[in-house]
Amino acid sequence: MPDGKPAGVRCVQLTSDDTCALFGSPARPAVCTSLVPSAEMCGSDRQHALHWLAALERQTQPGPVPLSVVLRR
Repeated sequence: MPDGKPAGVRCVQLTSDDTCALFGSPARPAVCTSLVPSAEMCGSDRQHALHWLAALERQTQPGPVPLSVVLRR
């Protein structure tokens, strides 16, 4: 995804069985290779892991630029 993956949008590199088509490839984005799953993130089942990832996406979703930042430009 040349312009990045927006929060809530399925990655185009996910295969039909939800594995990464770029896993192990040098073309895999740095943000993906830097994600280090933990026991807390993965939990005891797939639903827990998906819920955790959805929460990460919500927390990192871009928001409006604060007016103070706009005025400094």
